[in-house]
Amino acid sequence: MADDISGRSTEPASHGRLWGKLRHLIHFRMNGASLRDQIEDAIEDHEDDPVQARDSGDDLTPDERQMVRNVLQVAECTVGDVAVPRSDIIAIAESASFDELVATFVEAGHSRLPVYRASLDEVVGMIHVKDVFNILATGAPRPAEIATLIREPRYVPASMGVLELLEEMRRTRTHLAIVVDEYSGTDGLATIEDLVEEIVGEIEDEYDEDGPDLLVQTGEGAWEADARTPLDEIAARVDPALAEGEGDVDTVGGLAFMLAGHVPEPGAELDHPSGWRITVVDGDDRRITRVRLNRVIEPAMGLGRDG
Repeated sequence: MADDISGRSTEPASHGRLWGKLRHLIHFRMNGASLRDQIEDAIEDHEDDPVQARDSGDDLTPDERQMVRNVLQVAECTVGDVAVPRSDIIAIAESASFDELVATFVEAGHSRLPVYRASLDEVVGMIHVKDVFNILATGAPRPAEIATLIREPRYVPASMGVLELLEEMRRTRTHLAIVVDEYSGTDGLATIEDLVEEIVGEIEDEYDEDGPDLLVQTGEGAWEADARTPLDEIAARVDPALAEGEGDVDTVGGLAFMLAGHVPEPGAELDHPSGWRITVVDGDDRRITRVRLNRVIEPAMGLGRDG
């Protein structure tokens, strides 16, 4: 595509392509609009375009359009927006034995595990599975304390930008970050895979298994949910009142934690003001994994279902 001295394309308007527009926008700002807005507008203008032949390399496929859109969106996200919430972190105590460490790796299926001292608010580092495998594979003596295997992770604030952390991880060759709150307590966990998935979509490997549905109706006024189920989905499918006025809580597991004031044990029953009872079905002393929702009473005024 040729440009005249003013920077305007000499290609007929009817021949304009999305990629050509994007290249033009990168070099020239028009009408005072931001480059971000211009790119977003160009993608929206071509949202319904059919997939074109790519012999010339001038067209963006729907997947490429989505990836460009994801990059623009993730640039406005913070680490707190994408991190694994505290309630879903699988970690191991610094006092655990080597055999307990091996068992936890097998159960979790992760390549890295955070290590905490007194509580999850005191994460002292992380252990990489390859350091464990090296001991098992070579027959080396098992360490008396797993502290000898601890590596230093990144500690980052929840307000840090996703792209900023991604660049820091690339530069420091660190693949795991502990997200801390304003009181230096553990707020969540972010891996480099989590960050990349925000751009390219979900990445699954041969070890990923299809688990049960996040939210399943089991009867009239009865549901079972993975603790990671977003409250937005709970509100849309079960009852909007379950998501009303819950502050920074994003998942049904986080809601159960907030109602209890601590990590509730399996079997614990927690009553929500909306008239729903949350029963912890499964979990351990570190996190909740599955809950049951049952409507047990009529909701208080203003907390009922719409209509």
